[in-house]
Amino acid sequence: MNLKSVFTVLLTISASLTFAQQQTVLANNQQAGSKQKNTKAFVALGTWRGIAKVKEGLEIPFNFEISEKSGQQKLYFRNAEERFEGGLVKQTGDSLFVKLDQFDNELAFAIADADQLTGILRKQDKTGKPLNIVAERKNYRFETFNKPATEDYSGSYDVVFKSPNGKDEKTVGLFKQTGNKLTGTFLRITGDSRYLEGVVEGNEFQLSSFIGSSPAYYKGSFQADGSITGEILNARGSQPFSGIKNKDAALPDPYQLTYLKKGYKTLDFSFPDVNGKKISLKDEKYKNKVVILTITGSWCPNCVDEATFIAPWYKENKKRGVEIIALHYERSTEPAYAKKVMTRFRERFGIEYDQVLAGTANKQVVSESLPALDSFLSFPTTIIIDKQGNVAQIHTGFNGPATGKFYDEFVKEFNTEIDTLLKK
Repeated sequence: MNLKSVFTVLLTISASLTFAQQQTVLANNQQAGSKQKNTKAFVALGTWRGIAKVKEGLEIPFNFEISEKSGQQKLYFRNAEERFEGGLVKQTGDSLFVKLDQFDNELAFAIADADQLTGILRKQDKTGKPLNIVAERKNYRFETFNKPATEDYSGSYDVVFKSPNGKDEKTVGLFKQTGNKLTGTFLRITGDSRYLEGVVEGNEFQLSSFIGSSPAYYKGSFQADGSITGEILNARGSQPFSGIKNKDAALPDPYQLTYLKKGYKTLDFSFPDVNGKKISLKDEKYKNKVVILTITGSWCPNCVDEATFIAPWYKENKKRGVEIIALHYERSTEPAYAKKVMTRFRERFGIEYDQVLAGTANKQVVSESLPALDSFLSFPTTIIIDKQGNVAQIHTGFNGPATGKFYDEFVKEFNTEIDTLLKK
């Protein structure tokens, strides 16, 4: 590819950037053009350390690897013990593109040299503000100064996230420490922070996570009295939190947070699938069966965890007289867009149950489209209907595998409830 072609590709990549950002990208890649002999032999395979430049003064590190199978290269995000599939990798001349279909995003990189990439994270339709990303062939996440941890801070913590409007949020912090390495998550009534990975030096810690949606960064410190203080930082600003170590830390009962209005026993809806076919609980397919409704969205990381559990569960249990309907609330209800993201969701998780488009991704929209619900708090929410068509149980949020024992407890309770209802 000649230098003129390089500039053409890069102008396409940077179309959504400000003028100043475009000049920076082009300046960086003028150097890449001068190193064409090196980039022609570029091999993407390997382990990378990325940095998301969220805003001035805030750079969030993350890790990914690119591997090849059956002639296709794929990117996988690495967070703690999770290896999350990002998408297919395509090299075009001196550029590298990764379609992150799960979140309708894309990574667009210019190959600076054999060990460095510079580019952006953007929406696939090029709308919105892109996020600057750089990556190097490195295998660590946070730079450390080999300062040993003061002590082992593993355990569970009662943690409160502060809010300027006074509506503080109670959470549970779960941490596991091995030497200087720290992993963990924050469990909320709406779900969990998924897999966080980082370091602790002295009594100060840093954690981050990224799977292709938006990067997360937490920092803070543990105190000798068992307390914890810190903040989460992102493009919107920062939110402080504080808490205390407590081996019995727990959230309010997730089965008591979302419920039906007085006088209602079930839900009444008729929503279309991606082909326009209306689906309702009154359909013959669902009569005299236990039916699971999941209020979900392809954009929702916790919904990804729920689908990872429930899609294979359905394959193993559907012959027992169980059905599932996924009520999708998406970023847009425009037919082509909704069909695209819902089909991708189906194919990724091997979904064999019905999916319907119920509305846009807004809690108020959920409440309006399902008026029998007294309130709606979280994506996802799981509703179990008994054989008589009545609501037997509603679970708010989803405790994913990053929460350890909380995930195990949910799976056990879920199976117990289904077994009980099938016997009735």
